[in-house]
Amino acid sequence: MQERIVRAVAGTFVLTSILLAVYVNINWLYLAGFVGVNLVQSSITKWCLMNTILTKLGVPK
Repeated sequence: MQERIVRAVAGTFVLTSILLAVYVNINWLYLAGFVGVNLVQSSITKWCLMNTILTKLGVPK
């Protein structure tokens, strides 16, 4: 369950930042880049802050 939530949140952040970059300010693309870097980092280290937060909230794995 946590993996699905993490993917949904990451996808929502990326799509939102792209829309904000198109309609508000190009600098919103930094948010998409930040999300991408965190996804790569979590694949290498096998640690994700969002998973830690969801575990503390009681969301089942």
